[in-house]
Amino acid sequence: MSQTVDIPHGLPMERDASPFDPPRQISRLREARPVSPMVFPDGHQGWLVTGYEAVRQLMADTRFSSRLDLGVIHTPYETPGMPTATEPSPQVPGLFIAMDPPDHTRLRRRLTGAFTVKRMKMLEEQINDIVQRQLDGLARLTPPVDLVKEFALPVPSLVICELLGVPYADRETFQANSAKFLEREVTLEDKMAAYGALTMYLAELVTHKRAEPGEDILSDLARHDDLTIEELTGAAFLLLLAGHETTANMLALGTFALLEHPEQLAELRANPDLMPDAVEELLRYLSIADIFYRYATEDIELGGETIREGSTVVVSLLAANHDPERFDNPDTLDIHRKARGHLSFGHGVHQCLGQQLARIEMRAGFEGLLRRFPGLKLAVPAGEVRLRTDMNIYGVHELPVTWTETAR
Repeated sequence: MSQTVDIPHGLPMERDASPFDPPRQISRLREARPVSPMVFPDGHQGWLVTGYEAVRQLMADTRFSSRLDLGVIHTPYETPGMPTATEPSPQVPGLFIAMDPPDHTRLRRRLTGAFTVKRMKMLEEQINDIVQRQLDGLARLTPPVDLVKEFALPVPSLVICELLGVPYADRETFQANSAKFLEREVTLEDKMAAYGALTMYLAELVTHKRAEPGEDILSDLARHDDLTIEELTGAAFLLLLAGHETTANMLALGTFALLEHPEQLAELRANPDLMPDAVEELLRYLSIADIFYRYATEDIELGGETIREGSTVVVSLLAANHDPERFDNPDTLDIHRKARGHLSFGHGVHQCLGQQLARIEMRAGFEGLLRRFPGLKLAVPAGEVRLRTDMNIYGVHELPVTWTETAR
């Protein structure tokens, strides 16, 4: 390629174009060298993959391992108080996102039946009821209100609690611990304390479900005698964390994006049939779960580069989803776009298990919100919205909104 750019030292993270676009340095890098060397803060010579085709190829290739216990996974940004990794992390039982086949296959197979499209469709009515109840509560409040606290977080929390069989009364504890665990600039001690509290709570819960199973996913899993309590706890941790944090941030950041694109918002409100395509486009455009890691188990050719065995490879799904080689005018939100094929749910064996559930929640959430609050608008200037640049899942910390009218 004719363009040349400097090899990055650490992961470029400054959202300097807009709160919704990749950092400019990442976009320039993708155009010039979609598979680029990167120098990590600890001196490791690893790689950053930003091009759509290269990311897709990498995620489908299990030689790029997801296991944390094979070799040292280097972190691409400085974390205060976090010691430099010098040895592999121990494998956490049940945490199948950090496993390769066949271990990953065994655990994932146990869950596939729980997340069938048919079961998700059966849940749709329940999800609509949860959304409507939350909107009723929102309408009774005097604006301005924080949409995160009053809508975007409660909806997926209620849904995942219902689905997994987690008492909703315990939500404040698990939400606080989840948030602490996902913070980037938090000490190892605080992160492990949050993780310990969550896993202790979930271990008690799955032990109870093994003794007295109910009609929920954790009970379904607990009925499998070949899964240990430790494996059940690890799987429950992953499902609970992924099941409410990601959708909550999509609902909040998606609403922010729509409010910042009033013509698209008006069109979507006037024509709800556009919602399925709009949800796919918001998933692509925002890519809230952006950064993933892989470990090269051998020398591998990717995008014309040789990635040496033992390298940490950082993948940016946001950059891949904004690749003009795959999507026309990728930095433009376009609710008419056919954005299927985006990588926001990953690709390959680790593609998100709960993606149909997330789609149903987003369709119900956005449709309900736009219908009930035709006069919805930001209560602060857009530049004052606090972005989750300090978190591993992107979004907004709060979204202060107001409205001029409500509809039944």
